[in-house]
Amino acid sequence: MTVHSYVLSQQEFVDRHSLTYPFEERGLQFGDGVYEVIRVYNGDYYLKKEHVDRLFRSAEAVKIKLPFTKEELDANLRQLLSQNNVTDDAKVYLQATRGSATRDHAFPTVEANFYAYVEDLPRPEDKLRNGVSAILRPDERWQNCYIKSLNLLPNVLAKQEAKEHGAYEAILHRDEKVTECSSSNIYIVKKGTVYTHPETNQILHGCVRGRIKQLACQDNIPFVEAAFSVAQLMDADEVFVTSSTSEVMPIVHIEDQRIGDGKPGPITCKLQHAYAADAKIADYSMLQS
Repeated sequence: MTVHSYVLSQQEFVDRHSLTYPFEERGLQFGDGVYEVIRVYNGDYYLKKEHVDRLFRSAEAVKIKLPFTKEELDANLRQLLSQNNVTDDAKVYLQATRGSATRDHAFPTVEANFYAYVEDLPRPEDKLRNGVSAILRPDERWQNCYIKSLNLLPNVLAKQEAKEHGAYEAILHRDEKVTECSSSNIYIVKKGTVYTHPETNQILHGCVRGRIKQLACQDNIPFVEAAFSVAQLMDADEVFVTSSTSEVMPIVHIEDQRIGDGKPGPITCKLQHAYAADAKIADYSMLQS
């Protein structure tokens, strides 16, 4: 793995090992911040505008004033890839917090802290080709999941349970209604129609989710935003999840039950190809047709 040396911090580029913040940093002490993860393919951002827009929406929702404009951030993110000579597949992590100040629950009068860094991220080709498994868990998160905040402990615990069970994801549900997963949006396919939870405060409004909706419409795939039950999930013809790191990932087993014939279904594969073409991924012939 390439070690990328430069981190964007407060609109300056510094060596990753020299980046420090005071111990009284509100992201550290309160989880008082927001973040984004942007995918990079062949050295170029994918859905950057959507991610930047969502970062600003999340910051506004929690009353953090970001120390830059969207245009300034856009220019700096392009420079971040250039500074690190990124030409392959990667991800960029961005984090903004309310700042550093003496610990107090009320907002301090300080400037927000911000940093962004890049890491290599190879595509999960084997998983995309063959599908993955998932477990079911109650959704124990707060009621404002549309904010991409740093308060991720319930997500972390759910993802760890999935890992301990040899699964890729944990599918979350409230009162038997499926919301999303620990780190991705979820969809079912029934009789050729895609269903996914509507954009309410109970789910993250995924950037890839938004693009998949567009791609489905372009390919004349019926796409319905409506909550579905755990029973409907288990009876689905196909199940898949999306995120910047998972792309369009088929779920072929949930708990001990096979979904469909236990292989990625035709609608999922069609959307995988549409996503890959939209992202200008150079070689996606490994996917099933």
